[in-house]
Amino acid sequence: MTRCARLAAALAACTLLAGCMEKEPVRVGFIGDLTGVSADLGEAGRNGVILAIEQYNQAGGVNGRHIDLLARDTASKTETAVESARELHDANVVAVIGPMTSNMAEVLLPFHDAAQLVLLSPTVSTAKFVGRDDYLFRVNWTTRDDGQQAAKACLQRGIRRLAAAINLDNRTYADSWLHEFSLTFEEGGGKIIATQPFHSADESIRSVVDNLLESRPDGLAFIAGAADTARLAQMTRKLNRDIPLIATEWAGTEQLIELGGASVEGMTILLPFNADDNSPHYYDFQQRYIRRFGRQPGASSALAYDAATVLLDALGRRPNGMPLKDALTELGPFHGLQETIQFDRYGDTQRTATMAIVRNGRFTRNP
Repeated sequence: MTRCARLAAALAACTLLAGCMEKEPVRVGFIGDLTGVSADLGEAGRNGVILAIEQYNQAGGVNGRHIDLLARDTASKTETAVESARELHDANVVAVIGPMTSNMAEVLLPFHDAAQLVLLSPTVSTAKFVGRDDYLFRVNWTTRDDGQQAAKACLQRGIRRLAAAINLDNRTYADSWLHEFSLTFEEGGGKIIATQPFHSADESIRSVVDNLLESRPDGLAFIAGAADTARLAQMTRKLNRDIPLIATEWAGTEQLIELGGASVEGMTILLPFNADDNSPHYYDFQQRYIRRFGRQPGASSALAYDAATVLLDALGRRPNGMPLKDALTELGPFHGLQETIQFDRYGDTQRTATMAIVRNGRFTRNP
């Protein structure tokens, strides 16, 4: 073989080898409270994202590129959250799914805006983020929607005097929810007669419940995460077996039922998903989730799955050179588990709600 022939053969082999090499993976970030007071939200969100990414990878990834998930913890702490955001940025992720709480969104958004890196939250709902031209996208509704509908539901049940326990560890959310709830509740003739702030680290919540019940309300509202809502419900049921209990969507994870047991039976909660959905699409998701994680999915898992599928769909369909922020606003609507998702130019969307009740150890639609 001549030298030229050998060179040609070598070049051909190199070309063939390059064509067979794996494409660069798509790196997707997840950021959430995997430890700390809202770890149940973070774990549920990460599980939903994992399920979506595994499904996409089994089908060939994004345009033939495998998807790698890089998960980082915020630990409900400002310094940890910012450091985790920097790590994901430095790892060249295309976007970050998360965070799961409004407090952490407030911490992370300045960094993401400066980096022009999309932050796609499954559960953040505080109304203060609505109508802002930033890099935060949300697949959830807002505290305005949640609070208003929860107030109407209380009024329909004949609750006119309400007392509320308020967890200050996610105050961005708690203050917003209570404000929106109060406007509608008072317009309808209701009155919030007592409020009791607390922190998850407080050793005892007996005084919180005592003070709320002392005001002789028609019902109690717990603006808190799942673990604290379960604690409050258990203490309440020791002192009053019959008073109606209302929880916010913040508590809408599997942990509420696992920790609350019989004490949360009959509790009502407005959720941005329908746990009684019998559609084939949701049933398939539910069964895959149970097989993968050994438990029923909650609202946070379902919304995180939606966030991941929206992101991956946009990445797969955007034309070359189109910024991801533009793809999310221009290529919708995207198909979620239970409804379509259409972002406006501010990254906001609308979502329907289901008034749920904890019955026989699961969230069910409240008739």
